[in-house]
This record gives sequence, structure tokens and C-alpha cells, in this order.
Amino acid sequence: MRTRLAKLLTVLILLAATALAGDRAPRPTIVFMTDFGVVDDSVALCKGVMYSIAPEVRIVDLTHQVTPYSILDGARFLYGATAYFPAGTIFVVVIDPGVGSTRKAVVVKSKRGQYFVLPDNGLMTLVQDRDGLESAREITNRDWMIGAALSSTFHGRDIFSPAGAHLARGDEWTQVGPELDIAKLVRLDITPVRLDDRGLSAQVIATDGPFGNLVTNISGEDFLKLGYTRGQTVPVIIGKTELKLPFVRTFSDVPLHAPLLYIDSRGHVGFAINQGSFASIHGIKPPQPIFIPRAAR
Repeated sequence: MRTRLAKLLTVLILLAATALAGDRAPRPTIVFMTDFGVVDDSVALCKGVMYSIAPEVRIVDLTHQVTPYSILDGARFLYGATAYFPAGTIFVVVIDPGVGSTRKAVVVKSKRGQYFVLPDNGLMTLVQDRDGLESAREITNRDWMIGAALSSTFHGRDIFSPAGAHLARGDEWTQVGPELDIAKLVRLDITPVRLDDRGLSAQVIATDGPFGNLVTNISGEDFLKLGYTRGQTVPVIIGKTELKLPFVRTFSDVPLHAPLLYIDSRGHVGFAINQGSFASIHGIKPPQPIFIPRAAR
């Protein structure tokens, strides 16, 4: 009798452990980004579609305040966020000024094992350069879309959201549609950083939210190759504007309303005014070329 009770207890413990392990299994994650804003129901409708297909999914809002139509802003936010999410994360991104046109709707898999559901309009450029791409497919399978008649202006709801949810549900992603040539995906025309004997040529690619700091494509590592150290004054040409800026660690290292050059939280060179807008004060609107000479020896 005791032996039977012991066996029964063992079985119950194993079943309980299995149930607990199942509860602890990671939920599929969709990271959602758009330029829709939050003043209407667009974001909620897209989430409703995702939850209807994959009720267990976890949806993380990256932002819905991307500058309207700014593919470049979407690309840089995507670049900044992806490094902090694990393999298997699904990014649904809808910055789509070409909605309803001949641009393709695609699913792209990076070499980090992350999936991207988005329009083929250049949004993948910065992620592609850093992480590399494994493969890409066009979304053509009508079973991965919603609606008998797709809207020509709301593919976020009708194509991208359901496709992302099918991935989150565990559906085989190769079913989404035919494979595409990665080399033919649309890329943004961003001036690459060039370092030579004279100095470093690059580009202002954006402003930092509401603060007016300038965001560049210059990595801190490349900048330091010029020979500057913190505390030095750095001559800079931004567009046609020539400036001399102190290279410091943070905003408060200079007086209030004074300019500075710093390495931002994403590891890139930035230009700022301590509690002011660099872009407004100097009348700089991205994109703009940058030149920084090598430090004098």
C-alpha cells in the first residue's frame, strides 16, 4: 500500500512540475512600432488583430510617435531596440508612406534570429548593416492576412499585424510567401562614415526626440580614432556651419545653454546644448553632412 502511495505521490509531483514548467515557458513577444500616434484607434485595432490570432502573445510598444512618414527614424529606433531583445522576438513595424503601392510587404529574418514584419522601404538598413540578414520572404499568403477585401490604406491592420501574429503563434514562417533576394531589399541612402588622413566624414541622421540633440552615424569608436580626448575642443563642420565644441561626458559638464559634443547612450557621437535645442539654435535639419578633422599633434 505504501509503495502504491509513494508511486502516486511521485506521479503527482512530476505532473505538477511539468505544469509549472509550462507556465514558465516564455511567451512569444511582438515589439510593435508605428507612426500612427495614439489619438485614434489605429494602434488598438492592430493589437486586436494580433490577440485574436495569438491570444497568448505579449505585445511591447516600442513607440507609435515616430515622425510621420520618416523611414529613417523608424530604421534608427529599430536599430537601437533590437540589441536588447532576444532571438525569436518578432518586430512588427509600420512606417509606410508607400502603403497601397507596388512596394512589397515582407518578413525578414536576421542572423540574430529575430523576425521583422514590415514594408520593404529601407527600414531594415541599419539592422542589416550591424546584424546581417539570413533570409526574406514576401507576404502573399492570404491566409496570413485578414479581410475578404484588403484595405489599400491600412496594411498595418490587414497584413502586417496578422502576419506577425501568425509568427508568434508558431506557424512556419516559410508559408508566408516566396523567398526574396536579400541583396534586392530596399536600402536607405545613408552616407557611410569615411575615415581618412584628413579626418572623418559622416552624416547627421536625426534629432533626438523633443530635445533637439543631433544624432549621427558616427560610432564612438570611429570618433576616438581621430585622436581627441575628453576635455578637448573639437572643430566640426555640420552642413555649412563651422563650430568648435567641447568633447565631454554629459550635458552638465558644460554651462547652462552651452554646446557640447558627446557619445550618446547608443554609442554614437551626438551634438547638444545643455538644456537647449542644438537643431533649433543652429538651424540644422537632418540629413546634413559632417566633417571632423583629425586632432592636431
